[in-house]
Amino acid sequence: MSALTLAHAQKIVAEALGLARTQKMNPLSVIVLDARGALVAAATEDNNGFGRWQIAFGKAYGALFMGVGSKKLGTMAVDRPHFVNALANIPAHGLIPVAGGVLIRDAAGAIVGAVGVSGDTSDNDEASATAGIVAVGMKADGG
Repeated sequence: MSALTLAHAQKIVAEALGLARTQKMNPLSVIVLDARGALVAAATEDNNGFGRWQIAFGKAYGALFMGVGSKKLGTMAVDRPHFVNALANIPAHGLIPVAGGVLIRDAAGAIVGAVGVSGDTSDNDEASATAGIVAVGMKADGG
């Protein structure tokens, strides 16, 4: 399994924010977690809502917790709302079942971490996370 390094995580944050600025998205919070759910890198842009970093964290943490991107968790919430509602109370840092929580996979497909982004539409949040992951040569899995 390839390790997610601090250098990878910092580049993921920079590239995610770079895409957001190029596309004139709202200010974002970006969180990068390793496969254990430990925080490796994070940034919150100026004028971003004070709770957005917690939403970004919940997107990334929930994706790791379930082993699927948060977009897939959103589909699960529609199909099995009672299950996802109950599930949201289990992980210590929450679970946000909307796009923007993207698993980071190495070349072999192993999960090495996750990125959570919040601040714009969920689809734009996911696009920013994906851009960061791809920039470090890893595979993005948003669900």
